[in-house]
Parts: sequence; structure tokens; C-alpha cells
Amino acid sequence: MAKYRISGIWKDSNDTIVAYAFHTVMESSTGRAVKKTKAQAISLLETTGNSATTWVWNYVRGGWDVGETVTVVHGNSGKYLRSNPDKKVTDNLGHLIDFDWITP
Repeated sequence: MAKYRISGIWKDSNDTIVAYAFHTVMESSTGRAVKKTKAQAISLLETTGNSATTWVWNYVRGGWDVGETVTVVHGNSGKYLRSNPDKKVTDNLGHLIDFDWITP
């Protein structure tokens, strides 16, 4: 059983999310980001006991805030990660930091 935080995404040339920045939550700290493909992310969160939340940078405070619970959902084009499945803008994790320009 593992807990994760997701702080960012990578997109392809079609603006589709293809990878996520996963951080392992430990007892007294949170690990560095590890790039997980969409398939790896889905597999991690479909494993019984594993869970994830978004991790959003708070520009006012200058620190990270734990956000919404992330789940795997089945859409028209297959499985994907989604937070707060209530039709909000943040549902598909597109609001997270775009790591494309930071690291490939």
C-alpha cells in the first residue's frame, strides 16, 4: 500500500497527457518526482491500497498544497486519471504544472 502525490504532467504534440510526475509520500517527507507513463500511473492506482492526490504549488504561500483525490476512470478513449469527477476544469489533471519545458 502506497500513497502518492502528482505534481505535474507531460503532454504529446496533440496536447494529450502522456505522463505524470509521481511523488511517494513517506512518513515524514515526500519523495522527488518520478516520471510515470500514463500506463504506469494507471497500473499504480489500480493496485489495491494505493492512492494519490494532486499536489499543487501555492504561489501566494510559496509551498505545496495537497489537492484532490485522483482516480482511474474509463472514458470514450480508454482509461485515464481524473480528480474530483464532478465536471470541474481540474478533472483531467491538466491544471498541474506542465513539465514538458522543464525536463523531457
